Amino acid sequence: MSSENADAGHEHEESSVWDVVVVGAGPAGASAAYAAAVAGRRVLLLEKAELPRYKTCGGGIIGYSRDALPPGFELPLRDRIHAVTFSLNGRLARTRRSRRMLFGLINRPEFDAGLVEEAQKAGAELRTGATVSRVEQHGAAVPDRRTVAVVLSGGETVLARAVVGADGSAGRIGAHVGVKLDQVDLGLEAEIPVPETVAEDWAGRVLIDWGPMPGSYGWVFPKGDTLTVGVISARGDGGGTKRYLEDFIARLGLAGFEPKISSGHLTRCRSDDSPLSRGRVLVCGDAAGLLEPWTREGISFALRSGRLAGEWAVRVAESHDAVDARRQALNYAFAIKAGLGVEMSVGRRMLKLFERRPGMLHAVLTGFRPAWNAFAGITRGTTSLAELVRSHPLAQRALSAMDR
Repeated sequence: MSSENADAGHEHEESSVWDVVVVGAGPAGASAAYAAAVAGRRVLLLEKAELPRYKTCGGGIIGYSRDALPPGFELPLRDRIHAVTFSLNGRLARTRRSRRMLFGLINRPEFDAGLVEEAQKAGAELRTGATVSRVEQHGAAVPDRRTVAVVLSGGETVLARAVVGADGSAGRIGAHVGVKLDQVDLGLEAEIPVPETVAEDWAGRVLIDWGPMPGSYGWVFPKGDTLTVGVISARGDGGGTKRYLEDFIARLGLAGFEPKISSGHLTRCRSDDSPLSRGRVLVCGDAAGLLEPWTREGISFALRSGRLAGEWAVRVAESHDAVDARRQALNYAFAIKAGLGVEMSVGRRMLKLFERRPGMLHAVLTGFRPAWNAFAGITRGTTSLAELVRSHPLAQRALSAMDR
């Protein structure tokens, strides 16, 4: 073969390999695809469903979520929240109000579709209806050590220099990496259309109800003419969780309205020693088990970890050997653990406190203004649980007591 033909063959081989393949087009995957595409890399975003699609999710967008969005991204807000009603299993309800917006509410189909569109504008290519069956980093499907083979259910193989798994906590990529989970919760949710008079009563206000089972709570999030009503508790008592939701809806006077969607979802938190990468494959968002253990808030964790995964996947893709690829993957893991990992650690301790003393937590939030100010700061993104604990000795002592 002439040198000219050899060069042409090499260029053809290179063009058939994507720099970064992202699996899953939720907030984590779309953020990863956007970050890698903005860096000028060839990015393929794979999604097994057709977009837009429904996801069981309260849809609360706190300050950290807003800060992690692509520049200029306009949130498709359904409501802006200025008040929170707290109750203790339906009792002792008290409403706290704020002149400034606490957080916004979105519907996931619109939100996710908007993020995917931003990734496409940045240069990422989207393929829907693409189900990944496995990932291979060795074997006949892999042409060299710099390449990962993503095998689709129909038998097609997609080649990449780096892969980001954002396909959920039960996805293929997390299994390939070996993600380990130590907290699994069941969330149940109903999307309930309501008359205008009922919608007006809820506009700008959410309800958070500390539930009857350890670590459980319920919520009402208003979104125009629909209320998103849900509950969450530790997996293991599905019947009890279902009864909690039914009683919660009845207590609110909403049992007479027919839900347009009723759904359930398992949320899974990673264990401290769970890996975040394997070879040239990184995981983020739910696929990595990244979410806040106490509130089970996942959108901000998905957006932030997805952005980091996309940025570090670019570095992995540029690595010419396994040693450098491993170094970049470890840097990604360090970035996650130094930020989101610290927040998760504090969240676990808060969950333990909440499981033991929900009444105390309710009394503090509704009767102690600094606690309400801290809650408002977290929702606005001006502080975090970790920052609050670091800066308040009393909070440190309370959480340390829970560890004993």
